[in-house]
Amino acid sequence: MWPAFLVVLVVSLFPLIYALIVSFQSVRIVPPLPPRFVGLDNYAEILQSARFWGAIGTTATIVVVSVAIQYVIGFAIALALHHNIPGASLYRVTFLLPMFLAPVCVALIARMLFHPVLGPVNDLLSFFGAPGVSFLTEPSLAISVLILIETWQWTPFVVLIMLAGLQGLPGEVFEAARVDNISAWRRFRDLTLPMLLPLSIAVIFIRLIEGFKIIDTVFVLTGGGPGTSTETLTLFAYNEGFKKFNIGMTSALSFLFLIVVIVFGTLYLAAAQRLVRRYK
Repeated sequence: MWPAFLVVLVVSLFPLIYALIVSFQSVRIVPPLPPRFVGLDNYAEILQSARFWGAIGTTATIVVVSVAIQYVIGFAIALALHHNIPGASLYRVTFLLPMFLAPVCVALIARMLFHPVLGPVNDLLSFFGAPGVSFLTEPSLAISVLILIETWQWTPFVVLIMLAGLQGLPGEVFEAARVDNISAWRRFRDLTLPMLLPLSIAVIFIRLIEGFKIIDTVFVLTGGGPGTSTETLTLFAYNEGFKKFNIGMTSALSFLFLIVVIVFGTLYLAAAQRLVRRYK
C-alpha cells in the first residue's frame, strides 16, 4: 500500500504547501505579474478588511442558526418516526429526498420560488392581500431565505443519524421506566437525551463544519448581495481568486478561513466536553 499512500500524500500535500508559500507572495494572473514576496502583508490586509469580518459574521449567522433549527426539527422527526407513526416507511423515504439534491438545483428552484414578480411565494402573499416582498434584495430577508434552504436540505441528514441512534438505544431501560410510571417527557429528558448526547454533539459538529463551506447556494441565489450582505467566506475567496485573480490574497484568505474553522471547532468541542462530563 505504500506506493498508493505516497501518491495520495504528495497529491494532497503539494497544493497545501504551495498555497501556503503563495500566501506570502503577491501573485496576480490578470494582469500577469511575477511573484513578489510580501511576507505577512496579505494576512494583515485581510484582517484589516471590514469585508472579511462581515463575511465571518454572515457565515456564522447562517451556519449557527440553520444547524440549530436542523437539529431541533431533525430530532423531532426522528422521534416521530421511531415511534412508528402511520406512514412511517413513506416518510423515511420522503424526508431523505432533499439531501440527495444538488445544492445548485435547490438554489435555482428557490430563486424561482422567491422571485419578486413571478415567484409563487409572492403570488400567495398577494392572494391574501399582503404586498409583495423582495426576499432576495433585502439583506435580512435574503439571509433568512438562505437559512431556510439550508434547513430544508440538510435536516434529513440529522433525521437519518438521530433515527439510527434512537433505534440503537436499549429497550429494556425504557420498559423499566414505563413500569415505574415515569412520564414520556421525563423519559426523554433523563434517558433519551443524555444517552444520545455524544451522537448529538457529533451530528452538530459535522453540520457546522460542512455549513462553513457554503458557497453554491449563496452564489446561485444572491451572488453575495445585496452588496456583500450575504457574502460568505468561501464566496469571498472565490471572488478574490476567480474574479480579481489575486491568487496571493486568496491563498492567505483560505488559510485564515482554516484558522477560523479550527478555532470555532475547538471552542465547540471544549464546550461539548464539559456538557458530556455534566451528564456522566
